[in-house]
Amino acid sequence: MQTSIQSAKIQTLKYYTNADLQVDVLRLDEIHPIVSGNKWFKLQYYLADAIQKNKSEIASFGGAYSNHIVALAFACQSLNLKCTGFIRGEKSTTPSATLIAAANYGMNLQYVNRTDYNNKEALISLHEHPNRYWITEGGYGVLGAQGASKILEQLPTNNYTHILCSVGSGTMAAGIVNATTEHQQVIGISSLKNNADLEEQVLNLVLNHKKNAFTLLHQYHFGGYAKHPAELITFMKEFYNKTFIPTDIVYTSKLFFAMDNLIKENYFGSQTKLLVIHCGGLQGNLSLPKGILPF
Repeated sequence: MQTSIQSAKIQTLKYYTNADLQVDVLRLDEIHPIVSGNKWFKLQYYLADAIQKNKSEIASFGGAYSNHIVALAFACQSLNLKCTGFIRGEKSTTPSATLIAAANYGMNLQYVNRTDYNNKEALISLHEHPNRYWITEGGYGVLGAQGASKILEQLPTNNYTHILCSVGSGTMAAGIVNATTEHQQVIGISSLKNNADLEEQVLNLVLNHKKNAFTLLHQYHFGGYAKHPAELITFMKEFYNKTFIPTDIVYTSKLFFAMDNLIKENYFGSQTKLLVIHCGGLQGNLSLPKGILPF
């Protein structure tokens, strides 16, 4: 995908690092202001495939605060591709800033009630078109994982023993697992509640000889997708004041809360070198009242 992507950087969290533990963050959130973080990696092979197949329009799915939707809209605009977003829920008289941005980037927004939205196969069948290329919600799939596997190539990462990442669709986690070396373990932090199929979703995209390199933790969802009780908001503020790293209420705040908690509980052994993947995207925060966060 031809767009101005900046190189990622690694930030050491000195607040957590000691003689037995090194904690670094891969700042994918800084590579682009719109196609932020893992979205660029997950989209690139889909978009290349669509162009190779001479498709003129991209279609995908997402909610009112979807990082995927706004990133896709911007990417399609930069590639002169039409795009349609099938949006979960009825059209609001006050659309979210995310959807306003997506529309401004040229995305055709089609609102779908939640019952119909859950049947993606029926939606695709109903709206199929020869020139339309479909990307699954969140970029889930083999091509998405293939793109996500390039995340660890941004900077030298072979020296890390553990890699911590958030898990939504599971695409990024699968790609990272596929890119690990033999001595590395990937720990995924689920942002979803009661999603018993999530680990299977990840492992379906993982190479057979890498499946034992992945662990999924479910206890840091804070009530479910995008749920953000006061405890989490307080953590987001405190974490930013310590590190100057912004987080979102959907994924990264829960990721770094998990990191903080696991370190306090001595989850990691001695001589651990931990890399935390900041997957980018702050769209979810737009649902919060202005001024509640310091960033």
